[in-house]
Amino acid sequence: MTALKLELRGITKRFGSLVANDHIDLTVEPGEIHCLLGENGAGKSTLMNVLYGLYEPTSGEIVVDGQPRTFRTAGDAIDAGIGMVHQHFMLVPVFTVAENVMLGEEETKALGWLDRRRARKKVLDLVAEYGLAVDPDVMVEDLPVGLQQRVEILKALVRDAKVLILDEPTAVLTPQETQELFRVMRALRASGHSIVFITHKLKEVKAVADRITVIRRGKVVGTAEPSASETELASLMVGRPVDLVVHKEPARPGDVRFTMDKVTVVDDLGNVHVDGVDLELREGEILGIAGVQGNGQTELTEAILGLRRPAAGKITLDGRDLSTLSPRKTLEMGVGFVPEDRQHDGIVGEFTVAENLVLDLVTRPPFGGGVAINPKSVRENAYKRVREFDIRTQSIDSPAGTLSGGNQQKVVVAREMSRPLRLFIASQPTRGVDVGAMEFIHQRIVAERDLGTPVIIVSTELDEVVALADRIAVMYRGRIVGIVPPTASREQLGLLMAGVDDPALLAAAAGKPDAEADGTTDSTDTTDSTNDGEEGQA
Repeated sequence: MTALKLELRGITKRFGSLVANDHIDLTVEPGEIHCLLGENGAGKSTLMNVLYGLYEPTSGEIVVDGQPRTFRTAGDAIDAGIGMVHQHFMLVPVFTVAENVMLGEEETKALGWLDRRRARKKVLDLVAEYGLAVDPDVMVEDLPVGLQQRVEILKALVRDAKVLILDEPTAVLTPQETQELFRVMRALRASGHSIVFITHKLKEVKAVADRITVIRRGKVVGTAEPSASETELASLMVGRPVDLVVHKEPARPGDVRFTMDKVTVVDDLGNVHVDGVDLELREGEILGIAGVQGNGQTELTEAILGLRRPAAGKITLDGRDLSTLSPRKTLEMGVGFVPEDRQHDGIVGEFTVAENLVLDLVTRPPFGGGVAINPKSVRENAYKRVREFDIRTQSIDSPAGTLSGGNQQKVVVAREMSRPLRLFIASQPTRGVDVGAMEFIHQRIVAERDLGTPVIIVSTELDEVVALADRIAVMYRGRIVGIVPPTASREQLGLLMAGVDDPALLAAAAGKPDAEADGTTDSTDTTDSTNDGEEGQA
């Protein structure tokens, strides 16, 4: 295979007055894994979308093997030997692996019939060459997420991609699937392929990268070797020293305050998302709920808040049944809730920062009563919360939708943690937040626990769960498959996340030490890869 050298020279991409990429230079050598590291909104995905022909650069050039190239479509990039695996897979669920891989590249035989045998052989040859281990005859909808990702990689390889862009590839993988992906990446590198690996996860960078380029606010701010410490990399990402350790004293749990008794949640189509869940939570305790996204965590938290009515079972807080309450009544009972989708469920983008900071409080003193709102109290509260939570905004009167994703998250967290709470639920509490703000949010969550509040944390980032939780419940296909202490090994947690409940296997995994560079997730993650609001804003 002929390897490619890829160069980006002075790439700038503007969206109106917003500069998403600012004169970026990047060189990817043949046969290397080059990591593009940066927090949410730094401009990583925008840059790769320019490289893949999805955006045209405002200025700058792309050079492939010494020749300037212009990519106006993804097809142009593919023809130049560049492939991309997006974070959200672009597969047809009801097609087989082989049909997905060959879609758009179909070969025919006499009378125009599809040559399925030749397509299948091409897939099998690639599977054997790179050790991708996926059955070409299986329907994609029947594959676990890790194998679906391999199908996306096969799609790029069958089109002769020599440079492969992987955009946040581990966001939906278990620790074991992440390690297997890294094995595949190393095999591709050994065959001469170059890989551009987009991530914000420091342990992953150190585990697999050959070189690291760090982007902050649309600019390259430094390069590093994988031997650099996580603290050094985090400082490059945010521009100042960061403490990556969550400091907390051992929990001192009190009485049971919150219970779920055989709770089942079913959607309008009859699909079961939460299946007979039993849980209890004591005062002064953080319960972490771990699992790969899409295993019922969202529906579980929505049922607690009253956004979904359980089909069976009972949810109680301090002896009161929450199962039949509306979201407003649940909030009025003292439940704080940080939703996983801040833009859809956490803020009203057209409302000001000040208004968003009192969204669920405007009917109560001092912010309002009846039909009247007290503007002075609303503004005083806003100034206080903006300072306290370091919300970066031009004005408290700015629409919340104009803030960066991380600052939108801080608005939601500030609102929910600035009143007396009887239960606090945070789903993906630091998604899209820079590592500095993450440090602050983690401290506030621990402080809430220490006040005696029962806390539930839902996160797909395993290190965040391990760092914060006093107990960890692992969800798989709507069920709690195990509850373990945060000292459980990553091997054991990974097995539970994959639905393995064999006592012998779990006992064996419990005794395995965690590898230093095993590619598992890391508590400095800023999980979103989307660009919310103003991409360059901290």
